Amino acid sequence: MGENILIYGAYGYTGSLIVDLAVKKGWRPMVAGRNRDLIRSLAEKYDLKFACFPIHDQKKWDEALAGKDLLMNCAGPFSLTIEEILPACIRNKTNYTDINGEIDVFNYIQNHDLAAKEVGITLLPGIGFDVVPTDCLARFLYEKLPSATHLELAFEGSSGLSRGTALSVLNRFGKGSAFRQDGEIIQCPLASIYKKINYGGKDRLSVCIAWGDVFTAFYTTGIPNIKVFTGMPARTFKALKRASKLTGLIKTRLVQWLGRYYIRKNITGPVEEIRESYRSYIWGRVYDEAGNQVIAEIETPESYKLTAIAAVLCAEKIMAGEAKPGFITPAGAFGADLIMEVDGVVREIVLNK
Repeated sequence: MGENILIYGAYGYTGSLIVDLAVKKGWRPMVAGRNRDLIRSLAEKYDLKFACFPIHDQKKWDEALAGKDLLMNCAGPFSLTIEEILPACIRNKTNYTDINGEIDVFNYIQNHDLAAKEVGITLLPGIGFDVVPTDCLARFLYEKLPSATHLELAFEGSSGLSRGTALSVLNRFGKGSAFRQDGEIIQCPLASIYKKINYGGKDRLSVCIAWGDVFTAFYTTGIPNIKVFTGMPARTFKALKRASKLTGLIKTRLVQWLGRYYIRKNITGPVEEIRESYRSYIWGRVYDEAGNQVIAEIETPESYKLTAIAAVLCAEKIMAGEAKPGFITPAGAFGADLIMEVDGVVREIVLNK
């Protein structure tokens, strides 16, 4: 099972979690990446076939994707890899998934919707914590209030960042934040929009961020006004406020290089004990012009643990033929109850009036 699946970026923090879970479920995927020593070591650990090649080598992509029904892309920052990877999938008629949460990447993938339909493949990005639970909650809320004109989503988790996530955050830091207004995505300075939100019974300062749902929830629900928040400590919020005044400096090659160097030296990701014990909280609110509103919450396993579970679950569904060709979102493909197929998830309506 799973022999016709390629996992690229497989030796990264999240990629290795996905491989481990896939093998435990009986898959035999091919694993691939750019570092020969790391990918060989991972392949030998699970007795899997492997390939080593750089992102830009299209000939190697054609060789690796030959006979493959699905690619699981775990190689971030995705904005630096997607333009090499997605065309290869379309050319080889290979279904595409990733664990991306970057608005620009979702936009790039959606722009290839017609090309994917023409060759009969599914493009399903964001099959991890970015954006499965939030996308499912967005769809759930919309179904409770189809007249909704505004959607707010928020999440809170304190387990820490993986190296890949930190590199993606650094890469898009200089772009500030974003929200959707009347169907259009609007850029805004970091930490310029914030509010208090109750997660799991506790109020947390929450800041509007450029999360993937700003793009995807519009396609899942059709709601034209969308904001996404994340909970954070007051000291982190103050640091973001200061950093927002230095975006020009942060975008320079030197500062980006220094940031990548620091991340690679100091950030690894949550250890197993944390992944198994921590919980993540998702909050969502929809409202319409008549004053009707619905608020709901979802509690899930720790975000990286959930990413591995959700990624494998979505891949299984695509391989079973449950997703339509073209660009689609997780809840758009499999419905609001997709997240409820994950053990330990709790969903509750907090307010409906």
